[in-house]
Amino acid sequence: MNAILALEDGTVMRGQAFGARASACGEVCFNTSMTGYQEILTDPSYKGQIVAMTYPLIGNYGINRLDVESWQPHVAGFVVRELSPLVSNWRSEMSLPDYLQQHRIPGIQGLDTRALTKKLRVHGALKGMISTEDLSDSEAVNGARQWQGLIGIDYVREVTHPQPFSWDSRDEESGDFRLSRSSNEANIHNLRHPLPPAEIPVVAYDFGIKYNILRRLRQRGFQVTVVPAHTPADTALQYKPSGIFLSNGPGDPAALGYAVRAVSDLINTGVPVFGICLGHQIIGQALGGKTFKLKFGHRGANQPVKNLRTGQVEITSQNHGFAVDPHSLPSHVEVDRINLNDQTVEGMRHRHKPVFCVQYHPEASPGPHDSSVLFDEFRELIRRS
Repeated sequence: MNAILALEDGTVMRGQAFGARASACGEVCFNTSMTGYQEILTDPSYKGQIVAMTYPLIGNYGINRLDVESWQPHVAGFVVRELSPLVSNWRSEMSLPDYLQQHRIPGIQGLDTRALTKKLRVHGALKGMISTEDLSDSEAVNGARQWQGLIGIDYVREVTHPQPFSWDSRDEESGDFRLSRSSNEANIHNLRHPLPPAEIPVVAYDFGIKYNILRRLRQRGFQVTVVPAHTPADTALQYKPSGIFLSNGPGDPAALGYAVRAVSDLINTGVPVFGICLGHQIIGQALGGKTFKLKFGHRGANQPVKNLRTGQVEITSQNHGFAVDPHSLPSHVEVDRINLNDQTVEGMRHRHKPVFCVQYHPEASPGPHDSSVLFDEFRELIRRS
């Protein structure tokens, strides 16, 4: 079955369809991760986006229920160079095409993803339309051009959980994952290491939170209550948290005035605050700064970030299309991390209040674990406060 990917600049690329028979619009972006396509598909930060993988072979280890990062996939469409015809992994429960079909998401393979990535790097992220239905070139291009885009749109309301909930109150979902071999080398099974006591109550704002963030918080001894994105500060404080965590999420941070007001109020109370990704951008605005749209964003598991305090370089996992403007920040905000590829802001902290944030994903699912110590830093900040 044929499929089409059309861009707002008139570019049309055709290939073979997989997944659902459907059409969808979104911002076309690329991700440079070699593995982790299932986590990418289910990351709520990709709401409203058509994701192209730069690694050429995707789908070879299938899909399983344990590695999802939210309750469903959120991408608008999926683009790969070659879909693996075989699924070979002992944890696999279904194929990638079956998973996309189950969730009504179109996929396309057989495109020159290298050429697509080079176009996006030169021209910036573009609006696009992906379809596995019978559409002409002109219909697909017009569909891409008419899509509303990301700027000024609040996608957070579409991915946040509508009601508060406690994460893993029975300690069944957060044990640190390990593999173990018995005396019989063929018998491989999962082990989850015992968890420390959940002794530190925190409130996590769900702007599109990934499950592995919640796992990492629980593994550090946090008792996590997740609240919807639109929760006012006084409501969050009724849970009597020792700290506030602000999650990742999709779309334009400048469209989230309600979140900025809540975070500003929380910062003024003196409660320790830690934010990542979209949470970092919301903190930037709450402290008086502004955000802007990047040309093509940072999406992948190999982004170099330099800690300006220590000189240490972390290889980080990232997924964002907006950034904080360093020139807009007041003097009481310190920029303590930068991206070594383009020198954009990757970390900030308040000089006088217990507030810090990073633009990347310390839970890294998928990705390296260089930055996982930031959860320990959050715990230490709460202890000192």
